[in-house]
Amino acid sequence: MTTRFEDVIAWQKARVFINHVYRITKGFPAEERFGLTSQFQRAAVSIAANIAEGYNRLGKDDKLRFLNYSQGSLEECRCYIYLSCDFNYISFAEADNMINEIEETSKLLNGYMFSISKRKSWED
Repeated sequence: MTTRFEDVIAWQKARVFINHVYRITKGFPAEERFGLTSQFQRAAVSIAANIAEGYNRLGKDDKLRFLNYSQGSLEECRCYIYLSCDFNYISFAEADNMINEIEETSKLLNGYMFSISKRKSWED
C-alpha cells in the first residue's frame, strides 16, 4: 500500500523516462524546438503528471481515468520515438532502449490499474 504518489513504481519509472526524453531531445535540431521536441517532452511529462493527479482522486473511476490518460501519453511517446528514429534524431539502439522503458512503465501502470479496479475500497 502506498501513502503518496511518489511511492507508485510506475510514477518512478515515468520520472526516469522523462529525464531520458529531455536528455535526448537536447540533441534535436533547433527547428524542432516547437515541434517534435516540445510534443515529446509534453507527452513524457504527462505520463507522470497524470499518475500524480489521479493518485488522490476519491472515486475508482476517476483514478482510473487519469491512469488511462498516462497510458495514452505512453503510446504518444512511442510514436515520437519512431518519428525521432525515422528523422535520424536518435539511433535504432536508442529507440529500442526507450521502447523498452515505455513497455516496462506500461506494464507497471497496467498492474497498478488492475489492482485499483479490483479493490473494494480505493482510498490509496
